[in-house]
Amino acid sequence: MTLRILTLASLFPNAAARNFGIFVERQTAALAAREGMEVTVVNPIGLPPFPLDRHPRYRALRGLPRHERWRDLYVHRPRFRLLPGLPDRNPAAIARAVLPLVRDLNAKRPFDLIDAEFFYPDGPAAQAIAGALHLPYTVKARGADIHHWGRREGSREAVLEAARGATGLLAVCGALKDDMAALGMPSDGITVHYTGCDQTRFRPVDGTGLRARLSIDGPVIATLGALIERKRQDLVIEALAALPGVTLLLIGKGEREAAYRALAQARGVADRVHFVGAVPHDDLPEWLSAADVLVSPSDSEGLANAWVEALACGTPVVVSEAGGARELVSSAVAGRVTAQEPAAIAAAVRELLADKPDRAAVRATVERFSWDRNGEELEGFFRRALALYP
Repeated sequence: MTLRILTLASLFPNAAARNFGIFVERQTAALAAREGMEVTVVNPIGLPPFPLDRHPRYRALRGLPRHERWRDLYVHRPRFRLLPGLPDRNPAAIARAVLPLVRDLNAKRPFDLIDAEFFYPDGPAAQAIAGALHLPYTVKARGADIHHWGRREGSREAVLEAARGATGLLAVCGALKDDMAALGMPSDGITVHYTGCDQTRFRPVDGTGLRARLSIDGPVIATLGALIERKRQDLVIEALAALPGVTLLLIGKGEREAAYRALAQARGVADRVHFVGAVPHDDLPEWLSAADVLVSPSDSEGLANAWVEALACGTPVVVSEAGGARELVSSAVAGRVTAQEPAAIAAAVRELLADKPDRAAVRATVERFSWDRNGEELEGFFRRALALYP
């Protein structure tokens, strides 16, 4: 029996932000590639009213096509009215903008289920759309949607209400499942669904050429992710002061870049910090392979794809006690789970640099992560969810 899935995803790549939500794209593509699965993606694009929509942040989004074939997926990008600073309006605004499109699509080729790929705002929006069309829906939790939106006063109840109405719930790791249960979601209704990894692309490669281009001679550590407060790259810069001769690659861009540049200057390590900016996803293996250690001391995570991809490249990780860290770093060869303190981070890095694990052994710790397996498990989840729907 062919299943027709409507995937509602506020996190999804586009021509203006090709890395944005790329893990959702890869998961959806893996699902769509399976025999008996037909997937349509709706990626709502939030735009503020004039003249705010002329701001550089939104200008590129205005020019995105409303319907396109994106890497073998059918993607619709309806616009909804975004009012900066008023996120509590977003689920209803998305539902109003998306419902006419989905109603029309459903009339032509009926959907079996709506798949919300982030708990907020996607979950409450999916609940409204599914209710209008009398369809079941499921919701996937990824990290910040639970740790921030699930605990925030203005969105907490909407998150819990979406969970109560869903036919099934997904969490990217066991730790996040526990956090969802602590919020009041029934644990027995939550399925752990680990991320995938392109094991062909993410593998150990020669990083010496990249090091030479950057004139790096000596040990290298890296961070990978948006330069935002939650990711805590500031702790890595602080730790670098206790790691003489070590170079830091900050891969990513974000609102904290100016502050981190100032911090690097203040700590006397600016000459050893490279602000790399955003790197195309397909180019990441060379950057990850050029690093001796990936450091990720985040305040909160689900199970970060960056961790899995680094390990697949043979690069051990130093991570904070966040999300599924211990589910992934279960042996010393994979790296260290450490406190969010510069001294502890520096000590963990020194241990790994002093006794570098074999890259093949590091890679072996994440061999179970593949997009084929991810897609297979997701199909099974959807089929079970539909069997429970009255």
